[in-house]
Amino acid sequence: MNAERGSAKHSPRVDDEQKHETQGVVRGSGPAHTEEWADPQGIVDPEEETAPRRYPPGHEPGTPEGITAVEVERRSAIAKWLSDAHWPSDRDELMAHAEAKMAPDAIVESLRDLPDGEFHNVGEVARALGLGAERRRW
Repeated sequence: MNAERGSAKHSPRVDDEQKHETQGVVRGSGPAHTEEWADPQGIVDPEEETAPRRYPPGHEPGTPEGITAVEVERRSAIAKWLSDAHWPSDRDELMAHAEAKMAPDAIVESLRDLPDGEFHNVGEVARALGLGAERRRW
């Protein structure tokens, strides 16, 4: 006797798994417990995509007042390589630290331009290199 299962492509176990996975969608109770890539994505309103975003005052994206985008990048690169330096440090100590961490030549060359003296943080290093300092309005 041959019993009909409803599908000739899968085993009964696979058929039951597929039925269970799609049950939430069929009943309209939300997404099914399927693979993430199989979940449908919502429809995006074209007007919402092109509308300018509004940010609260003082939280707008971009470069802060008093510093250019290039200076932000240079300051960020210097901070990356000096983040774990021992402070206060002088020019030679900062150069040795950067070289030990295998910082790019441009960073080491920038540190070579530092004046004599002690620096207490990356902000002081950036100011000594002539990089703009961000000004915050309170």
